[in-house]
Amino acid sequence: MTTTPEALAAHPAAPIPPAVLARLREADDAGRPARPVTDGEGGAPLRCCLRRSRAGERIALVSYAPLRRWAAGAGVDPGAYDEQGPVFVHAGPCGGPGPGGGYPFTETAGLRAFRRYDAEGRISGGAAVRLPADPAQAQAAVGQALAEAFADPGVALVHVRAVEYGCFLYEVRRP
Repeated sequence: MTTTPEALAAHPAAPIPPAVLARLREADDAGRPARPVTDGEGGAPLRCCLRRSRAGERIALVSYAPLRRWAAGAGVDPGAYDEQGPVFVHAGPCGGPGPGGGYPFTETAGLRAFRRYDAEGRISGGAAVRLPADPAQAQAAVGQALAEAFADPGVALVHVRAVEYGCFLYEVRRP
């Protein structure tokens, strides 16, 4: 199976919005100030532009509460499902996701969790998917997992997470 342009358009990966990034670079969702560092090795998954960092870039590890922020915009209370965790972002403004499309962070053949949420901000299921090592197959696996999630009309959004560290990678909202 290949990931078609139509599938990507129907289920695009969303980076952290620029206005939210500006606030996180001042104080994160745990109330701590951001502490920028120079990335000596590269490879950190940046949630601002949905790519890996490069050696020498200025990045910050901040606490982020993606469901809390979505729920506030939707006017719902996620209750106990509200959580925050660490994410990497550029320490200053960046250009956001570049051209080329595709789902980010698929190059590692890692295990991904696709956590589904309903319109009230409650978990409504999920799936764990081992990404194939082949990039095209990994893209297709992500597209398939998202298509299956959104086949349920009760799913409002999906959080894609790295199982190994539990990190939030990106959000996909119902089209």
